[in-house]
Amino acid sequence: MVLAAVRLVTTQNVVRAALFLVIVLAGAAAQFLLLAADFVAVVQIVVYVGAIVVLFLFGIMLTRAPIGRHQDLDNDQRWLAAIVSLFLAGVLGTILVKAYPFKDAAKINFERISTTGHTSEAIGTAIFRTYLVPFEVVSVLLTAALVGAIAVARRD
Repeated sequence: MVLAAVRLVTTQNVVRAALFLVIVLAGAAAQFLLLAADFVAVVQIVVYVGAIVVLFLFGIMLTRAPIGRHQDLDNDQRWLAAIVSLFLAGVLGTILVKAYPFKDAAKINFERISTTGHTSEAIGTAIFRTYLVPFEVVSVLLTAALVGAIAVARRD
């Protein structure tokens, strides 16, 4: 997953970048499975891998993005990006070490996770009652993005 993420941001081919994104998102779904969040893993596959990546590929095809290697997709800020990513990795590592100290040997209690209401019913209730408006806003945003891609690709 990490290698695919690195290739995602370093490749000069936008179609290959979308395919590397599929690998990264599938790896995130595998991590959800390891954390016993099977519903979230399935939603990750269906929504992100199945829908968002297809939307990206349609956008690439409809906007006539360059398919092969293209020098305009590269810039001279690789060193700055490497420094910022190392800084962010250090900050994230520090936060994780402080949150989960090694001396306590903190482990994930899967029994507690399975009994705290993280069932498909509780998630469905949260999405379609509590967070209905953000759910609909995202659907309108994705529809607007597709319509925008079609409008840009349309010949006058």
